[in-house]
Amino acid sequence: MRNFNEENITDAVLRRVTESRDTRTRTVSEALIRHLHAFVREVEPSQEEWEQGIAFLTRTGHMCSQTRQEFILLSDALGVSMLVDAINHRVPAGATETTVLGPFYVNDPPELANGAAIFAPAAGEAPLVVEGTVRDTCGRPLADACVDVWLADEDGYYDVQRSSDHYTGRGRFRTDADGAFSLTSTVPASYPIPDDGPVGDMLKAQGRHPYRPAHIHFKIAAPGYRTLITHLFLEGDPYLDSDVVFGVKDSLVERIVPLPESDGGARLVLHRDFVIVDDTLPR
Repeated sequence: MRNFNEENITDAVLRRVTESRDTRTRTVSEALIRHLHAFVREVEPSQEEWEQGIAFLTRTGHMCSQTRQEFILLSDALGVSMLVDAINHRVPAGATETTVLGPFYVNDPPELANGAAIFAPAAGEAPLVVEGTVRDTCGRPLADACVDVWLADEDGYYDVQRSSDHYTGRGRFRTDADGAFSLTSTVPASYPIPDDGPVGDMLKAQGRHPYRPAHIHFKIAAPGYRTLITHLFLEGDPYLDSDVVFGVKDSLVERIVPLPESDGGARLVLHRDFVIVDDTLPR
């Protein structure tokens, strides 16, 4: 077939993928073609606009490195990452809700004893004790569950962005016989995602800010259970209702509670009981 035009080209491209041997590849390809062609028909880009779009994607790829993934950032800022997360992590009532992994998770972070500090508080700053438990949906505590925790520093940077040869602001903890874990840190702050590249340019063009509300990342795993990837957000943060990556859920917002001064001085506590789902339950 030849002589393609705006009326017949979509059907022609769809016919080209009908011989795919893999059913999933055919399904995804057909959907991509239909929706991409529909997008072009709706916006009717000029040749210059189309070239600008290609240039935007090219610059996005050029920004990617060992410490920065601009395509994940683009997916996050367009709400796609959260949509994929929602589709893949439907949880039963009572289970802790999920949110995006983000681009700064590190496999095999340093394993630390419960109570260890992943950030030392600044002079005069009260340390934040992050504590909690891991349970199943029946309320049973899960011993020896793996709890990975990571957060940005006071300037909004993760350790891997600093090109450091050692980890800070992250660690792996194990729950005790009662399913409990704890660690010490600084109080996280809201921060902007990297906005010096094409994603930042897109946000500016869309009239959006680049900020994420203050949060702490968690990845919790135990044999026989679905791995939980989530955040805890701080109550009262000004960006809770405009998170640039659309990750906030009411059930994940927690309050920091000040404790009376003790021999160790003033302390702040953030407590959370996480509930993870048996892997045998239907998704």
